Amino acid sequence: MQQHTPEIGPAIKRERKARKLTLEQLGTLSGVSKSMLSQIERGEANPTFAVLWSLTQAMEIELSDLIGNGTSVAGREEIEVTSVMHTPVIRSADGSCRLKILSSPRLAGQTEWYDLEMDPGGALVSQPHSIGAFEHFTAFTDGFEISSGGSKTVIRTGETARYRADVPHAIRNCGTDIGKGLLVVLHR
Repeated sequence: MQQHTPEIGPAIKRERKARKLTLEQLGTLSGVSKSMLSQIERGEANPTFAVLWSLTQAMEIELSDLIGNGTSVAGREEIEVTSVMHTPVIRSADGSCRLKILSSPRLAGQTEWYDLEMDPGGALVSQPHSIGAFEHFTAFTDGFEISSGGSKTVIRTGETARYRADVPHAIRNCGTDIGKGLLVVLHR
């Protein structure tokens, strides 16, 4: 069964226009460039979690409000449920790496977690995050190589690598099958 990810670009445009904001005004409020906003709204660029968080904060809405009907609150306990169909997915530029955003938008910049799926030969190469940031990656399949700064290691199914993310770092699938894992990013 094929799942469709929410169309975030048109939703951002709809919310921006509902607030009578120009691209330039939303860019100023969010810190996201006008050209990047335009690309996102047209579906030509996939926003990162941090960009989505900046946009939702600037428009004073929750991510669940942005993608609509993805979240329901039930009863007094206020259990937040995001459906599979409304779980945002970030794709690498070449499409070889897919990250489902599992963490709450309220935790952006603090703690983020992702369901990672990577094609053979794919890589998630990252520039340094904020000072003191750390990543924890648990492999659900074999074949992942983790690099952080000048260190590099291969991990197997069930193993967790913990490494600095305030230096250049990467996760690579050196295996011959689609790789899967759980990525947690801790910002300090």
